[in-house]
Amino acid sequence: MGLDIVVILAIFFAFVIGAVFGGMAAFIFRRVMFNRQIRIAERKAAKMMAEARDESRVVLNDAQEEARKTKASVDAEYRERRSELQRQENRLGQKIENLDRKLESVEQRERGMAGKEKEIESIRGQLGELRDRQLKQLELISGMSSAEAREQLLDAVQVEMEQETSRRLREWEIKLKEEANEKAQEILSQAIQRSASEIVSEYTVSVVPLPSDEMKGRLIGREGRNIRALEQATGVDLIIDDTPEAVTVSSFDPIRREIARNALHKLILDGRIHPARIEEVVAKAKEDVEADINSAGEQAAYQVGMHGLRPEIIRLLGRLKYRTSYGQNSLQHSIETAYIAGMIASELGADVSIAKRAGLLHDLGKAVDREVEGTHAQIGADLVKQWDKSPEVVKGIAEHHLETESVSMWGFIISAADAISSARPGARRESLENYLKRMKALEDIANDFKGVDKSYAIQAGREIRILVKPEEIDDLGAMRLVRDIVKRIEEGLEYPGQIKVTVLRETRAVDFAK
Repeated sequence: MGLDIVVILAIFFAFVIGAVFGGMAAFIFRRVMFNRQIRIAERKAAKMMAEARDESRVVLNDAQEEARKTKASVDAEYRERRSELQRQENRLGQKIENLDRKLESVEQRERGMAGKEKEIESIRGQLGELRDRQLKQLELISGMSSAEAREQLLDAVQVEMEQETSRRLREWEIKLKEEANEKAQEILSQAIQRSASEIVSEYTVSVVPLPSDEMKGRLIGREGRNIRALEQATGVDLIIDDTPEAVTVSSFDPIRREIARNALHKLILDGRIHPARIEEVVAKAKEDVEADINSAGEQAAYQVGMHGLRPEIIRLLGRLKYRTSYGQNSLQHSIETAYIAGMIASELGADVSIAKRAGLLHDLGKAVDREVEGTHAQIGADLVKQWDKSPEVVKGIAEHHLETESVSMWGFIISAADAISSARPGARRESLENYLKRMKALEDIANDFKGVDKSYAIQAGREIRILVKPEEIDDLGAMRLVRDIVKRIEEGLEYPGQIKVTVLRETRAVDFAK
């Protein structure tokens, strides 16, 4: 037991001693390791400080080098600017010197000019005195004062200028007229040559052939009751005279005349002629004529290519079939005008459809002009305005006789087409009496002017030639005279187409050899 305690104590002391020595060894080991780590850290720190010193030395060297470069660049720029300023200063000094020299030269020239001005003033005074002396000598030689000579010279120059101006104006006028006429002739000739129409002449009477003269008595009836019934139903005059196998229907209303002609034709074919039958046949004839009017209007619109016209316009257009103007059928004239207006519009680059429509309807007022007050142009424009909303068509119709204050392009187009259709040879006829009156009026207008010796209307009244007295009218006066005569003709005479006015002035020297 005692042994066990000793062993235990020995083991305990041995453990204590081992623990003490182990702790001391561990302490010593840790101290050694700590010192080693310190030495390693010191070496690293020393190395890092060495590297930092090297890096700072490199940075410092770079900064010093950059500073040296910057200083060198600044110094170079400074030297360059200084040299540039020096050069500019030198140039400025040279310019100042040049300006001083020029100013001195200018002052010398001014002094020289002042002297020359004095010399010029002296010479001018001498020239004035010399001019006055020469002027007095010229006045003595010519026998007139300078004012009179100046006035005479100005008069001569004025006359010469007027003659030269008139000559140039005449040349320009002739040139412009030639160009305008050439262009107009080109357009109108193309329009005319593309239009070919028959010449139609109408009268205010219609002749109805009879199978025999016996039919005249049947038409007259007992105590004239048949003829009175027919005249009362149709509103025409029935002329039964000695003309063999013919009866004449007379009326200024072409539609009434056509109804009467149609009714007579039916009565003659039927053979039953009495008042009741006459009224029945006249009513049927009116229906036939109305149908023919509508058919004619539709055919005219189709022929021109105008679609969509109102029935009222178609009916009025068809009535023109039985209307004539100076012997020319109004419906045929309207169709021709539509064609020609379309051609003129195409040449001018205008709307062909509008031109055709206005040309076809331009005389629509003639269908009712006996029933409504006003000119047929204004009546037609008012009628078309109710049914056709195109202002260009209305303008063309209203302006085609150039009666309005202003005339648009459409008015001129329709006026030209209307004149071409009506003025072509044979389209219209003129009574001999009116023709002679117009020829005499044309010559009377020319003879009314002072200085006119003789005048002759030629070319069927389309030209007048005027002989003037050369001692009373000079060349400039002849040009004025022709314009005055043209203006008087345009204001006081009605005529188709245009009238050429020619003034002739000639001087003849006649002598006899003996």
